Amino acid sequence: MASVIAGLAGGVVATIVMTIAMMMGDGGPPPTAALVAKFAGGEPEDYAMPGMVLHFVYGIGAGAVFAVGVPLIGLSLDSIAVAVGLGLVYGIVLMIGGMMFWMRMIIGMEPDKGMMMMFGTVHVIYGVVLGAFLGAGILA
Repeated sequence: MASVIAGLAGGVVATIVMTIAMMMGDGGPPPTAALVAKFAGGEPEDYAMPGMVLHFVYGIGAGAVFAVGVPLIGLSLDSIAVAVGLGLVYGIVLMIGGMMFWMRMIIGMEPDKGMMMMFGTVHVIYGVVLGAFLGAGILA
């Protein structure tokens, strides 16, 4: 059974890998910068660093939620293959939630096809890396 600490650590690792992939894409600020800009005023580019910090907070927290939540629904992260599969599903759930709730409803943006593809890809990467980290039992 994965611990909260393992989930937090997995969230850090997965968010780093996800961010590297994201920066190799369009290189622009993360959508969380648009969230900060919406409430602080200005343009997302003005809030790239606060947006990145918020992105890491979300990613780390989501790792802990995954580590604690999977066993609560009766599944196990003891097998790396199962953990990676569950991480993949979790990444897709985060992607859908991010696109439908955060981007459209909260930020009020309508992402284009390229942004949606990048957003989807990096969230799948996040989920797979998180699942692999927890399934490997590095901090078990």
